[in-house]
Amino acid sequence: MQSLRSSLGIFSKLYSKRWISSSQLVIERTKDKSRFDNRPKKEDLVFGTTLSDHMLMVEWDIKSGWGAPRIVPYQNLSLSPAAASLHYSSQCFEGMKAYRSLTDESLRLFRPDKNMERLSNSMERLHMPGADFDRTELTKCIAELVKVDQEWIPSGEGYSLYIRPTCIATNPFLVLATPESLLMYVITSPVGPYYKSGFKPVKLTADTKFVRAWPGGTGNSKVGGNYAPTMKAAAEATESGYSQVLWLFGDNDEVTEVGSMNLFFVMINKESKKLELVTPPLTRDDILPGVTRDSILHLARTWEDCIVSERFPTMAEIQEAAEEKRLLEAFGAGTAAVVSPISCIQYQGKDIEIPAVGEVTQRVWNEITGIQYGKVEGPQGWSVKI
Repeated sequence: MQSLRSSLGIFSKLYSKRWISSSQLVIERTKDKSRFDNRPKKEDLVFGTTLSDHMLMVEWDIKSGWGAPRIVPYQNLSLSPAAASLHYSSQCFEGMKAYRSLTDESLRLFRPDKNMERLSNSMERLHMPGADFDRTELTKCIAELVKVDQEWIPSGEGYSLYIRPTCIATNPFLVLATPESLLMYVITSPVGPYYKSGFKPVKLTADTKFVRAWPGGTGNSKVGGNYAPTMKAAAEATESGYSQVLWLFGDNDEVTEVGSMNLFFVMINKESKKLELVTPPLTRDDILPGVTRDSILHLARTWEDCIVSERFPTMAEIQEAAEEKRLLEAFGAGTAAVVSPISCIQYQGKDIEIPAVGEVTQRVWNEITGIQYGKVEGPQGWSVKI
């Protein structure tokens, strides 16, 4: 019996060192109310510019594993100038939201298990130790952070608390090697409706020499290095009068993503003559497995009047569908906007006009936001009360 107790004690010590544990969470509340008192009116919120009072921090090192999670006042980080995250983009992040229900004022997360899964996969892709963290326990810690800063969540449809979990390598040396220390932190930001006065369809250009992702790269992971290289292409698109870039890949100009969002087309299938919802598949590892993307596919497969296809459409197919009046809608999908209708795609110097906003785009918006704000029940486990 003594031997068993000793073994259990050793296991407990190893477990507490290795895994993130919400039972070890320490909360230090801010005493400075000026940030909250001086926050903008909810109607004046600009995405990502107003930060809430607190943040969650969990450190990992090669000797002790994950330390105790801490909720502390929002603060700047102290990093070595040699930290790997600053030199080699050894960093990854997530984007998720907390919502205040329109029916009972309860606080809710939308499919947080999918965000935790993707964060773990991104860490694994960067060869970060600790990628096998307990996803449920980290979700519990994030839920506590939301509860601490719940007064920052504006009421009303379209308003939410944007949540940004981030993991960075902090080891203080310039050697390109597996990190020996990490910092997991979570910051939050109150945000307003992406569309303040109804949908605003966007115009895209596919005429860029740049490529966002490729097989064997990191396009299926949410890592920092995927985003900075897209800014030049996006700026050139804006200068040409377009909102964003439609990313293509391969000799056949296969469509992949739009800006930093997943992409959907609604068309009449040429062979079956039936309504088809098309999005690029995850099979090549160059498409981000978006939570909104997965949700749309799940919901659409319950519709009786729609074929759902995961395949790579080519620009030749999109052109032909538009010319034959079979291209009915197109939209981007992601956490920030849910859906972003597309009205035009420039390709080889010519604009392909697309009807917007269509019935499918509106249906997707209604169904997903209905679940997020507690207006409808939705599939089990999608809307998580905290």
